[in-house]
Amino acid sequence: MKKFLLLATALVFMALAVMPAQAFTMNSLSISLDQAGNAQIDVAYELTFMEQTAVFFKMADPASELQSAFDTGSSGQATVTSATSSSAQVMVPSFASVSTDGGKTVMTTQAVSFGRAEKVLKGYWFAPLVAADFSPAVTTVTFPDGHREYYYDQISIPSVKHVMSG
Repeated sequence: MKKFLLLATALVFMALAVMPAQAFTMNSLSISLDQAGNAQIDVAYELTFMEQTAVFFKMADPASELQSAFDTGSSGQATVTSATSSSAQVMVPSFASVSTDGGKTVMTTQAVSFGRAEKVLKGYWFAPLVAADFSPAVTTVTFPDGHREYYYDQISIPSVKHVMSG
């Protein structure tokens, strides 16, 4: 019986070592725009123990990857205002362009893709051991007039054009 228990335990550990573990999972992405087109972006995510260890030892930095994703296409530099092991807040100046058409204010956001972050992860030594999901379960873009656009499980969020009400 002891040998069977020892063998079963060894097999479970070997299976866990070989099987990819779920890694970084982006749960939600919320983009809130102000009248000038600046964005406050809130990201909620989950990290595995291995990833938390990599962050602790400065081998990986999810906040800087988020900053890089939002720097692309913006006229100003994105700033990470807070980052924890489960969330980050990024401020992005001029995330949306603001124009006037026929007396109406039109806001057009930039497109966002987390494809680069996925490529960066694949460069780490532990990449074969993890299966990251950079597609937020839900992305919400909120305009100053309260209008919202939703996207589900998309690694790239398209540019959104919205004519402001009122």
